[in-house]
Amino acid sequence: MKNTIIMLIVLVLIIGFGVYFLTRGSPQNSDLSTDQNAETDINQPSSNNAPINPIGEPPITEQNKLESVIGKSIENRDITAYYYGTGDNEILFIGGIHGGYSWNTTLVAYELMSYLKTNPDIIPNKVKVTVIPVLNPDGLAKVMETSTINFKPSDVVASKAIQISGRFNANNVDLNRNFDCDWQTEGKWQSKTVSGGNAVFSEPESQALKNYIETQTPRAVVVWYSAAGGVFASNCHDGILPETNTLTNIYAKASGYSAHDKFDFYETTGDLANWLAKKNIPAISVLLSTHQDIEWNKNQAGIKAILDYYAK
Repeated sequence: MKNTIIMLIVLVLIIGFGVYFLTRGSPQNSDLSTDQNAETDINQPSSNNAPINPIGEPPITEQNKLESVIGKSIENRDITAYYYGTGDNEILFIGGIHGGYSWNTTLVAYELMSYLKTNPDIIPNKVKVTVIPVLNPDGLAKVMETSTINFKPSDVVASKAIQISGRFNANNVDLNRNFDCDWQTEGKWQSKTVSGGNAVFSEPESQALKNYIETQTPRAVVVWYSAAGGVFASNCHDGILPETNTLTNIYAKASGYSAHDKFDFYETTGDLANWLAKKNIPAISVLLSTHQDIEWNKNQAGIKAILDYYAK
């Protein structure tokens, strides 16, 4: 009898513990499952892989993206293109090909970016403006005492020798002698001999721009340099394109710079704008008057005149 009672007690205990653990575990498993699903939903990419924008804003697409890295410099700095407007006619503005030697060409590009961001209505519906403010970021970094983003003239080192060294990329190549129009391994800059690279487009910076140009085929290109104070048409032995001639005169008239059929102060080989002419892309070189001033009022007027022209 005693054994029977003990067995009944053990059985009751076993059944009681079983009921306890079953009823205790069920809600926890349910909660855990819910939390895991919620975490998975948050971290899963959207079905179309589009970047996520804040609530209420449209997704960023290939047509309305704000910027893209088009390549890397020798020292692994980004070469970035910034986009404004979504029209079919892409107008490309390029600064900083001569890095720290012509650092004001990057500042005028930054000023344009700020202007377009603040005044988006000036961009015609038919136009997309692309700005590449620094084509030679390694050369620009040579002369900077701070970050190259949003720098001020006071951030530039005072040494003229260092500023001159900033004209070239990290391979000591003049990027504006590395493009495919009359390219040579050695080019001229004023009375000096400079490297044009060991092959046409040998440098990652010029190769990045080549890839961008050949992929996107902009309608027109404006390249800033310093310092001569003028607007110069591009040409690579086939004559000035009619639209290039038009752009030269439009920008010059609006800005007050003088207009020139070509840059002939000294012989240039491997020039970016002349290569664009060879690609049948209208292109002009705008040379600021000094190595310090951005002459924003002049350039703002020239830019607006170009945008108005392509609004038609």
